Amino acid sequence: MKRLLLIAGWIAGAGAASAQTEEATPRREALPLWELGVAAGGLSQQAYPGSDQQARRVLALPYLVYRGKVLRAEGGSAGLRTVRTERFELDVSFAGSLSSGSESLRAREGMARLGTLVEAGPVARWFLNGRSASDRISLELPVRGVFEARDPRRHRGMTLEPELSWQRRPQAGGWGYGLSVGALFGDRRMGSTFYGVAPGEARPDRPAFDARAGLIAWRLGARAATHLTPDLRLFAFGRLDSLAGAANRDSALVRRTTGISYGIGLTYTLKRSAASAND
Repeated sequence: MKRLLLIAGWIAGAGAASAQTEEATPRREALPLWELGVAAGGLSQQAYPGSDQQARRVLALPYLVYRGKVLRAEGGSAGLRTVRTERFELDVSFAGSLSSGSESLRAREGMARLGTLVEAGPVARWFLNGRSASDRISLELPVRGVFEARDPRRHRGMTLEPELSWQRRPQAGGWGYGLSVGALFGDRRMGSTFYGVAPGEARPDRPAFDARAGLIAWRLGARAATHLTPDLRLFAFGRLDSLAGAANRDSALVRRTTGISYGIGLTYTLKRSAASAND
């Protein structure tokens, strides 16, 4: 179950780039209603914003793309898309962050382990120059609940992550790529998950800290994808996080004010429907 939940967060970076590649590929003027495939690659992610350690994984996971008019599962989003126009849509989005695995985090020594987190919630998306623009500019406003992958009943907080992005949609056989800038905000519970230090966890170099709601990190991202064959796609993505002005910058658990996450991999379509998507 944990591995399946990680698909949303890990393939989201690949999915967004791969989706825009597919949308603009002339050989698929009408995309299939559904696709089933496998994704494999490597990911390195900052253990949490402000950590001085990375969480690294090599993953091979199945994925499903479904392009129904209302029910969707594509490019890091899934659920009921109740509103869709040339310039706006309302959807459900997913994100996530990896645990440190068997490696203990030095900053959190003696504290509860920070597990894999899964986020889900509604997202409003505006296409500022139109959905079909070759150089598409979009604004996303997702609101997500954060839960532990091992036990989804454990609610870890709420996040708001506005993002402004630019996407270059490729010509046949070319690359699709994009840039994004955004910010991650969290409520007090989310802040406590990353930065709170209870009195019983305090040490001389880690004083007790009561976390606050507010800015968690600024984010600058980039992604790219291309078709190597009709069924095989190569993708890569990266993100820079900065804690400049963050609400919990003074926590002893903040060991580094900037951090990077990146990944590279392949997706392969095993099977696709003969029926075409509605839009």
